[in-house]
Amino acid sequence: MIHNIIKDKSTKLFLILGGFFIANALLAEIIGAKLFSLEKTFGWAPANIPLFGNEFSFNLTAGVVLWPVVFIMTDIINEYYGPKGVRFLSFLTIGLIAYAFIMFSAAIKLEPADFWAKDYFNGVPDSNSAFKGIFGQSQSIIIASLIAFLVSQILDVFIFHRIKRVTGEGKIWMRATVSTLVSQLIDSFVVLFLAFYVFPQGKAWSLSLVLSTCLGNYIYKFIIAVVMTPVIYLVHAWIERYLGKPLAAQMKLAAMGRS
Repeated sequence: MIHNIIKDKSTKLFLILGGFFIANALLAEIIGAKLFSLEKTFGWAPANIPLFGNEFSFNLTAGVVLWPVVFIMTDIINEYYGPKGVRFLSFLTIGLIAYAFIMFSAAIKLEPADFWAKDYFNGVPDSNSAFKGIFGQSQSIIIASLIAFLVSQILDVFIFHRIKRVTGEGKIWMRATVSTLVSQLIDSFVVLFLAFYVFPQGKAWSLSLVLSTCLGNYIYKFIIAVVMTPVIYLVHAWIERYLGKPLAAQMKLAAMGRS
């Protein structure tokens, strides 16, 4: 029975795409604890762009490296498995991310071994505090991130299918890029607005700081989404070869709710 399931190309493809989708979303949440300077990473001076009364430089969470990939995967899965496939993976991803952070919280509460707690890693005087700092992200950030993810996924699916009903099979770049850009706009603003302005666990950010940071994050995501458009065509080409034209066409029709 298991052999037959894995042997089915459409099922195997769903497992591959779904696994990559979930892995990237979970990794984005975990590595999002790190903030990095985009300019300094490339050896440039900070941008210091005036935005809403603040000077913005591209100091971003490491999670932004992977979130554009997640939204591109959303469009690929949407193309062949429709809204039901994306919704299933989205809810599964939210559940697994929540489960992961529950496990992180449980691990943080474990009493550290004496030999591990201090100087276990070179240059890290307090291993337990470092572990807690990396894996113990605040609840407000986690909840805001999950809400933003769900809302943006629903919006991405809706826009993608609206455009496809108008354009048909052509203009993959349009439905993938536009749906990603709109959904990432929502994702960029909802996370920071909820976590640092509406329900802050520490000192609340000013509205101008939230808006400038959100806009700066979105500028980065906008550029990455456009740059990665050719990747969508490469993935589509690989899927078409893997499935074969007849099966691929049948799956795309089914995804649109047509027989």
